[in-house]
Amino acid sequence: MKYFKLADKIIKLKEADLKLRDTLIKEGRLFEGYDKEMEALHIQHADGLNEIIDKIGFPTIDKVGKDANNATWFIIQHAISRPKFMRKCLLLLTDAASRGHADKTHVAYLSDRIAVFEGRLQLHGTQFDWDENEELNPLPYDDLMKVNQRRKELQLNTLEGQTQLMRERAKAENETPPIDYDEKKREYNDWRRRVGWM
Repeated sequence: MKYFKLADKIIKLKEADLKLRDTLIKEGRLFEGYDKEMEALHIQHADGLNEIIDKIGFPTIDKVGKDANNATWFIIQHAISRPKFMRKCLLLLTDAASRGHADKTHVAYLSDRIAVFEGRLQLHGTQFDWDENEELNPLPYDDLMKVNQRRKELQLNTLEGQTQLMRERAKAENETPPIDYDEKKREYNDWRRRVGWM
């Protein structure tokens, strides 16, 4: 590992994100749309990580260690108000993973997340949300058999198994469907337009 101080800084960004998430869960605010305080923190972290990337390139395992590399992906996954940054990072992450310096599973999650925000089908079924029937399900994906094959190649469980796990997690965290599904969808699309996903 070459960049000990930067690795520590990246890990602390992730820890701050998780701390705020826990606070929002305790206050019952996490699942009421995209919390303004959370969005501001995600933007701040994206900008901070972007500065690090400009200095040392993508924080790969060989540069910052596995923990900070995992934290890097975590921060990118949450940088949803920065579409250009997420797309840039997907290219860098894909290259790093192809050379064994990052986790290929991270590529699957990030590419799915970007696809969903862009209104495309996800390939690995990693992104979930509540549907109009008040059920937590994977967001649109291309083909169940193909998705499960891709997941198997990455040593992930089946999409059916992951759906069960996501529902159990939602229950444990007291996450419930939106009161007004159509209003939530309108707010989501307004946000996507505002930040540049559409």
